Amino acid sequence: MDRIRGATPPRRHNARTVAALTGNPGCTRRAVLDAAGIDKPRLAERVGFPGTFGQSRFALARGNSFEAMLKADGCALLRAVLAGALGPAAADAGYDDLGEDADDTLTARHARTRGLLRAVDRPALVDHPLLTLDVAGRAVFLEPDLIAFQVAGRYHVVEIKSFAIVDGQADSAKVSAAAVQAAVYVLALRRLLAELGHDEDLVSHDVVLVCPEDFSLRPTAVVLDVRKQLATLRRQLARLSSVAGLAAALPESVGFDPARTPAELIAALHAVEARYAPECLSTCELAAFCRDEAAGCTAALGRPVRDALGGVETVAEVLAYAAGTRAPDPQHAEAAELLQAAARLRAEAQAPR
Repeated sequence: MDRIRGATPPRRHNARTVAALTGNPGCTRRAVLDAAGIDKPRLAERVGFPGTFGQSRFALARGNSFEAMLKADGCALLRAVLAGALGPAAADAGYDDLGEDADDTLTARHARTRGLLRAVDRPALVDHPLLTLDVAGRAVFLEPDLIAFQVAGRYHVVEIKSFAIVDGQADSAKVSAAAVQAAVYVLALRRLLAELGHDEDLVSHDVVLVCPEDFSLRPTAVVLDVRKQLATLRRQLARLSSVAGLAAALPESVGFDPARTPAELIAALHAVEARYAPECLSTCELAAFCRDEAAGCTAALGRPVRDALGGVETVAEVLAYAAGTRAPDPQHAEAAELLQAAARLRAEAQAPR
């Protein structure tokens, strides 16, 4: 991994980047780059495909204002919202802010978080906790918005987001992204409790999502079950742990040191197999490069199209099979037959009446 990364230090992961690992589990290129800690935005810029990634400054400002409003006066407003989602005990819960000491180092705040979780035996809200998670052999520091201790002794992760829930509905993509990010925190919290000798099942798989309601800043809370996201996250983290074997099998010439020329970096990227899909555009900084590379491939049309075509790799092959101008490989015989039938139906539908 050090050889592949070159002289630059590994890029530090956070909850968003760990959550993004679940976006395309079958992509070897993404797994190798993330496991090695490659700075993908910088790499994308070097190979000529810079992209705009992350939240706009307006969304960040709205999110910060919404969170500050919720946490004002000892989380008075947030307590009222959580009481509706987790029960009345949340309204009278204690409050501990582990981010009060601005000079705290990450290690010191993590130690304070461990001490608090070891000792707390009352309903409480913990602000600015600091958790860790092992990602490809490196410890990643994670900061949930809040951890809530419920009266029954269960821990709940609280995720505060600034997108609106209008008439009980929210953008499904944003809710899905929030659920995966919350699952990262749940997994990290479970592993911390296990280290402290507690049952990790004390951390509930139900997380609380707090968002503005309708077109105001009035908060509302919904409970999300993240068991599915947890299972996916565990699988991908386990896969990253074994990526070293894939990386070791790559040629010695493969490396992503920013000091290399763009041509060398592009050649190195081509040497690592990618699995591009349109959804990558919202989760991976190298998606624009991979989309350009996948031009003419059925994968660029999306996984449902590729799967429906029975694994035929290129659009040119699809058109040739449909026209009957190319004999199919044995594994594509059924797909070719269906494509020819579809082509006949299309021709009949377009024929003049």
